[in-house]
Amino acid sequence: MIDYERPDLAPHASRSVLSKGRRYSEEFKDDRPAFERDRDRIIHSAAFRRLEYKTQVFVNHEGDYYRTRLTHSLEVAQIARGIARKLRLNEELTEAISLAHDLGHTPFGHAGEDALHTLMAEYGGFEHNLQSLRVVEVLEERYPLFPGLNLTFETREGLAKHSSYHDSPGTDLSEYEMGLSPTLEAQIINVADEIAYNNHDIDDGLESNLIDRDELREVPLWQEVFARVEKRYTQATVQAKTYAAISSLIGLLIQDVVGQTLHNIEGHGIVTVEDVRRLGENLVSYSTAVQKESGLLKDFLHHRLYHHWRVERMRIKAERFISELFKAYVETPALISGRYRIHREGESVPRMVCDYIAGMTDRFALDEYKKLFDPYTKV
Repeated sequence: MIDYERPDLAPHASRSVLSKGRRYSEEFKDDRPAFERDRDRIIHSAAFRRLEYKTQVFVNHEGDYYRTRLTHSLEVAQIARGIARKLRLNEELTEAISLAHDLGHTPFGHAGEDALHTLMAEYGGFEHNLQSLRVVEVLEERYPLFPGLNLTFETREGLAKHSSYHDSPGTDLSEYEMGLSPTLEAQIINVADEIAYNNHDIDDGLESNLIDRDELREVPLWQEVFARVEKRYTQATVQAKTYAAISSLIGLLIQDVVGQTLHNIEGHGIVTVEDVRRLGENLVSYSTAVQKESGLLKDFLHHRLYHHWRVERMRIKAERFISELFKAYVETPALISGRYRIHREGESVPRMVCDYIAGMTDRFALDEYKKLFDPYTKV
């Protein structure tokens, strides 16, 4: 088999030719590297397309400017791939995990996730990272001989070990040896996800006027990059300076992660992928100083954006939409379109309903809510 991967991969990087393979054997029509094939399968999946109409902070109808789960996933992939290139890791594996990490997210962001987790408490709970794994292993229907996308072990492991928002103790993840660390490529996703979140939420928060520019300048990390931009681009508009500062902040964080990770790899004497797995801690990280400053930025966004009264209003509405849809479908499963009313062997009706709702876009969930509860909306 010809090895098409970049020739200068680090010895501790993942390689397609050394992959632990796929759950189901297949005959392929070409000789693309395994992780590149994973990435392409994810991009062509229905779940990936639906991310265009799933929200981050703002609901889809609030404006075309704001990030969606799709644009967020693309930004995470861009940042993660940049880090992987600098560390001489496998960019295709990094990109595949990045693009798949939010496939299982609900409509209405974390408000939808919280609602489903509460509603599914008696049935194993709900956690969007594990739902992403469920999407690629079970729910996608694109191939005649097996369920899901039949991705490599390494890509699926990256989803299983992505930082969790909720614990889901009822989920059997023994296949993934959860006591071992994931590959370095998978570890990158946690940091890239945070970098993308923080920076695009600054942009969206300022655009929506939910964040005050003067208050933001009190955050040390933002103050540092914005002061540099103002000194360099004295004649630029405030908007242009803001974009330049966001770009500079992303660059600063990437460089810090790369430098600290190289230091960590050297300090622990990491040579092989097995060294990475058996270490028991993540090697991809910020430096201590930047970790602290990034934490202050996250705290600012948590208090000033995510708990803004406008966002809180949408959260309350989203929880009501999800809760009432869930209860209606569980009581009367026939309300679900026949195409999606798939009661898998050994699974409860609530789990089927949970899969159905988690796969909805914001727009579809709102339409379904109107059709079920608004007497003047056609069904």
